Amino acid sequence: MDSERAQRSTRALLVSVAIGRRDDPDAIEELKQLVVSADIVPAALLSVRRDRPDPAHFIGAGKVEELKAEAAAAGAGLVIFDVALSPAQQRNLEQTLGLWVLDRTALILYIFSQRAQSREGKLQVELAQLQHLSTRLVRGWSHLERQRGGLGKTGGPGEKQIEIDRRLIGVRVRRLRERLKQSEKQRRTRRRARSRGDVVSISLVGYTNAGKSTLFNALTQANVFAADQLFATLDTTARKCHLGTHGVNGNKRGHERADAVLSDTVGFIRGLPHQLIEAFKSTLNETAEADLLLHVVDAASPARAEQMAEVERVLHEIGADNVPTLVVYNKIDVNGRAPSVERDSRDNIVAVSVSAQSGLGLELLRDSIVEFIERSAGADDSPANSEHNENSPSWPNAAAV
Repeated sequence: MDSERAQRSTRALLVSVAIGRRDDPDAIEELKQLVVSADIVPAALLSVRRDRPDPAHFIGAGKVEELKAEAAAAGAGLVIFDVALSPAQQRNLEQTLGLWVLDRTALILYIFSQRAQSREGKLQVELAQLQHLSTRLVRGWSHLERQRGGLGKTGGPGEKQIEIDRRLIGVRVRRLRERLKQSEKQRRTRRRARSRGDVVSISLVGYTNAGKSTLFNALTQANVFAADQLFATLDTTARKCHLGTHGVNGNKRGHERADAVLSDTVGFIRGLPHQLIEAFKSTLNETAEADLLLHVVDAASPARAEQMAEVERVLHEIGADNVPTLVVYNKIDVNGRAPSVERDSRDNIVAVSVSAQSGLGLELLRDSIVEFIERSAGADDSPANSEHNENSPSWPNAAAV
């Protein structure tokens, strides 16, 4: 019986809800990938289309009954929705279905809790989880409805259990924020040290599973964990990146060695919980304060346009939308494309096509980064931007990195 219960707890009925639109096959596939990334077995899928969410259950009472029957037939012990549910909707669904219900936000938070390895990453995930949990303290216990505030019948009613929970969560949240403030101070110290050494800072951003970590390893010869799954890595890693040699003041290339610090950050995804963005603000500040962003895109994904738009939305939210950006179309080996460089009408590089897995186009990417930075530095050297010259990126000595 225990083994059967354990098996059911790892099997999930997936619910994909399309509000005012047709079913999106890419969104459904992404939901399945998220569930597999959480080590949960997708037992069945129910697609629902509605003009607007139902206030009580999100999908309507009739669909809830259908959902209950589907879950029983599939032997599922939990139900996962590909939307954000309100606390009341989640509670009503759990009471009607008699099953554990997760929404998209809770699922992503669960995956993050599994993947965080560093001390700072674990603190950030716990903070996000507690902030999410604090909005869902809607249950009560009849036997602990109130703690007595005195002796016997003379004492008045004390705190409700829900108030105690909220207070304990509040205390823990404040402690976590204090610890993260200390981590942010250390990050600022490292950033100031790099700034004093005129070290160029490059940050990788992109949709989850676009191949950022694979590209990071290829450019830095690091050994960061990379896998074909969503949110394979969470913790930000920085390494020195050798980009070849470059010229000085318009001379031919080959005069100086060009190095930079390359940072790999957490991948973004559609509907990334706001709690996670807030909790990871100190980590994401590395992106907002970089000299250059490499926006890594899965060139083989049919949903790449939507994924790029989602990344740009998050960059705007964290204040990184004004950082110079070079698009890197990755995984060209999947669709048979050749390495290439795209330029705008002013002959500025705007995108590079590569394969981080096979190494195709990586030298082209290094050359493009050098040219991109040199052109940016040249623009900053113009009289119109002379007030920014002291802070403009420049190539450092290798020893300074």
